[in-house]
Amino acid sequence: MAADLVLKASAIITMDEANPRAEAVTIDTATGTIVAVGTLVECQGAAPGVAVTDLGDTVLMPGFIEAHSHPMASGVATEPPAYWISDSQGYATYADVQALWHKIDAELPAGQPVLCWGLDRLVQGAPELTNTDLDGFFPQRPAVVMDISGHEAYFNSAVIAGNGWPDSKPPEDPPAASFGRNADGTSNGRAYETGAIGIAVVTVQKAAIPNPLLSVAKWFRTLAQAGITMSSDHSYFASTLKGYEALASSADVPLRVGLYQVATEKDCAAPLGSSVDEARLWKAGIKIWADGTTFIGTLAASFPFLDNATTKAAQIPLGPGAEKMMNYTRAQLDALLDELADSGLQIATHAHGDVAIDTALDAYAEALAHHGLLGTDHRWRIEHWSAGRADQFRRAKDLGIMTPLAAYQFMRLGDLLDGTLYPSDIGSQWVAVADAIKAGNRISFHSDSPVAPADPLLDVQCMASRRTTNGNLHGANQAISVDEAFRAHTIDAAYHLRRDHDLGSIEVGKLADFVELSADPYAVDVAHLTEHVKVQGTWSGGRKIDLDTFMSDIEQIDPSAHTDLHKQAHHTCR
Repeated sequence: MAADLVLKASAIITMDEANPRAEAVTIDTATGTIVAVGTLVECQGAAPGVAVTDLGDTVLMPGFIEAHSHPMASGVATEPPAYWISDSQGYATYADVQALWHKIDAELPAGQPVLCWGLDRLVQGAPELTNTDLDGFFPQRPAVVMDISGHEAYFNSAVIAGNGWPDSKPPEDPPAASFGRNADGTSNGRAYETGAIGIAVVTVQKAAIPNPLLSVAKWFRTLAQAGITMSSDHSYFASTLKGYEALASSADVPLRVGLYQVATEKDCAAPLGSSVDEARLWKAGIKIWADGTTFIGTLAASFPFLDNATTKAAQIPLGPGAEKMMNYTRAQLDALLDELADSGLQIATHAHGDVAIDTALDAYAEALAHHGLLGTDHRWRIEHWSAGRADQFRRAKDLGIMTPLAAYQFMRLGDLLDGTLYPSDIGSQWVAVADAIKAGNRISFHSDSPVAPADPLLDVQCMASRRTTNGNLHGANQAISVDEAFRAHTIDAAYHLRRDHDLGSIEVGKLADFVELSADPYAVDVAHLTEHVKVQGTWSGGRKIDLDTFMSDIEQIDPSAHTDLHKQAHHTCR
């Protein structure tokens, strides 16, 4: 390696237990790899004659990693010209959302369709909408509103008509998904889970978002501005590969992305077949949705929601939902795992409720044993673990199951979870991070963006202090250390993506992906971390990322070549 860059910072936090702090780092920019980490003298010795680039007060850390995300869907659904309508974007109540809808309908040209993301029935006090509800706001133009969870879509009568469904009746329910229907079989303007949502909304999405590639590029920029250098797509469809390749064509592309193809595509276990460097874009696994979500009451849990004004206003089914909320029967899940187990890919199963987690663990245990994978480095994953229990985390450790945790659920819903949605003994323990670590698991955090804004520093602040985004304390026994929290967005997140061998820490031989911070995050009160520490930029492979250049590069690409980003495939993998 030919070292040609020496970076000095006020501090370098390496996340390498053998060498946790350094003064400088030396890089071979041709390969993007780290040549030396240590004192300035040591790093200069590894690159004789190379001038030192002094970053001044900047603190360097490994680039943040979000091990569970949806960047393609996020860009299309939230970046303008789409409308992001969650409380995180300033729409605190359903009245705020309604006012926006009236304004949109009054100002947009006649017939122009509308796509909104982020209706939060629990937080905003909205009901479960129907087509007739939305007709009151959008009487003529097609309008789609995505629930904040991504597990439900609402659409008006113009969408039903535009889809050309005979007699306004949706097609047969796709696997692990369903359409809402009136008593006579006609659509009620609802679709549940990915397969049905894609069929219902793709026409409107395509008309409302004329340049989806540019929308996704904007989301890449958004993630980079949060300090993220590696992400994943946990709802990858093969039709979006060209889009990812186009984004990677820019030398200033800020993200590496691991792809988890949806299990409902017939080629879900096939190789990726891309010309992009596998260090930049790779197929990591296959994604299965076991249950629904807390946000709309469709998680498979053994306990009910509390009956009160909040759950009534959001029309949450009190439950307990248990097995009724599962998208697969145990027999169906067993058959699917039996088909996919020998693919060599990670299996990643979404499970929020404790019943869903138990079912996934049982099915995993049987499939791993049957296929001779117990004790191997398979790194199969269960995603979210919102209602995960200590005994389930221990079992995951024994089976070698990864534990990516839905930090956003505690952060954004914690004030409701604890005493409003559930009794305190359940709600205060939501996303039990300390229990997961005590069981010996390496954890990662994620926003499941666009369910919540991606903000690793805020994740660390909330999960180490056990305070929600409003500053309220819940489940103090689940607080973890600052270092454990940062590991969940660096080296341990890399481990969950099977990239800890070359990313996640600042070590010799690894790729030089960094985040620049304004101050040492270990030296401030963690409960106020985001007030004192800001992201100043990112590096990828030893290159300081220029987001303006990246956006300019993508703007030059003909959008007509990427209309497939709107398409959703609905073939089963079985």
